Amino acid sequence: MSQTTYTHRVSYIFSLIGQAIRGEEMDYTQGSIRKAIMMLAIPMILEMSMESVFALVDLYFVGHLPQSDKAQQVVGLTESVITIIYSIAIGISMAATALVARRIGEKNAKAAAKAGAQTTTLSVVVTVILSMAGFVFAKDILRIMGASRDTIEYGANYTRILTGGSIVIMLLFLINGIFRGAGDASMAMKSLCVANVANIILCPLLIRGWGPVPAFGLTGAAMATTIGRGIGVVYQLYHLFNGRSIIKMTLSYFKPEWQQIKQIINIAAPGTFQFLVASGSWIVLTAIVAQSGETASAGYITAIRVVMFFILPAWGLSNAAATLVGQNLGAQQPQRAEESVLKTAKYNAIFMGAVTILFFVTAPYIIGFFAVKEETKKIAIEAMLIISSGYIFYGIGMVMANAFNGAGDTKTPTVINAIGFWLFQIPLALLLSQTMNMGATGAFIAIPVAETAIAIAAYVIFKKGKWKAVKV
Repeated sequence: MSQTTYTHRVSYIFSLIGQAIRGEEMDYTQGSIRKAIMMLAIPMILEMSMESVFALVDLYFVGHLPQSDKAQQVVGLTESVITIIYSIAIGISMAATALVARRIGEKNAKAAAKAGAQTTTLSVVVTVILSMAGFVFAKDILRIMGASRDTIEYGANYTRILTGGSIVIMLLFLINGIFRGAGDASMAMKSLCVANVANIILCPLLIRGWGPVPAFGLTGAAMATTIGRGIGVVYQLYHLFNGRSIIKMTLSYFKPEWQQIKQIINIAAPGTFQFLVASGSWIVLTAIVAQSGETASAGYITAIRVVMFFILPAWGLSNAAATLVGQNLGAQQPQRAEESVLKTAKYNAIFMGAVTILFFVTAPYIIGFFAVKEETKKIAIEAMLIISSGYIFYGIGMVMANAFNGAGDTKTPTVINAIGFWLFQIPLALLLSQTMNMGATGAFIAIPVAETAIAIAAYVIFKKGKWKAVKV
């Protein structure tokens, strides 16, 4: 390659990154598929990176509290339950992405905006009920998850605030799903940036205190996260009503239209169950590991936080497949939709392979930044290396799942998850950890084995092509 060609290519890449971050409009139903993937994937990767920064910021400050093992266990147990909220948020946002993308592919921006508004109305009603339940039953949640009496008293306020304020989690996910479906991935990224900046400022301030602000300790972490996400939601709403986004809403769009709400539920219900199935299995795995003691639980939770930091960007890349599938099916181009998915899967596998190598080289250094106790570090490193051994398959599986979801076929990945997690992963984890006396290590091993099987099954079903005929 000549110097001139190399310089031109580097210049093109930086120009493309700039266009993607600025959110320049593009018709994703024509032109270069590679460029379409990059224009969507770059801000989506950054968006999901911002989502994982939330967890790492909390993990860092919580990990340096005087009772760090208790604090980390409270955080892990609470977030295991909060994943139920995440699952519902993701399920409804799937419906929003699929419907908005399909309408945008049909060149009907008004119908896309109405679909987004109707999903928002539905999500608010659902989340208010869940938030109230979480606030009232915070101690019972920790008790059911196996926390000791001291841990429950220590962390009840953290759980109460995080679950009680879960409406901001729901709206942040949902509205970003609307932006992504419209192809405006840059706006979704920017909202997470705003929320993260707020969290990074508030976390040390509220946990450690400063000047007239008292030190709230672990409770301060929940306060910072909830307020930060809330600021991100305000930013989103401003741009939905007053910004330059493709999607422009008015209050009249939020008036319930029962036929459309029924359609949303038909897509969102299996989509929600899809992630409830997955998150429920993670809750069970957390409980299995917790039986090995607080140290094992703290090590596992530390490792999962780090693992998720790298999985979320890969999820961001896979989200590009959902938008491309939805818009290209709306434009009556199923072959282009399939090509987009396969290319996205290739890029995600390469990314996850690189992360696997990074983990095997730097695991002690990464874990050492977040954990203080040597025994906790040892378990965290073991968990991190075992779980990441299946990263390449995780990457492919994510893209396949999002391809089905983008087409509005949320039932297929739900069935795959139900079989893969509950009929394979959980029994395998119990067999290895308890019957074969491998303890927490057995639970760690079950994760990459099951994820690999799920990815293979999803790819085989995807190639059959039935998702191309789904109508939404």
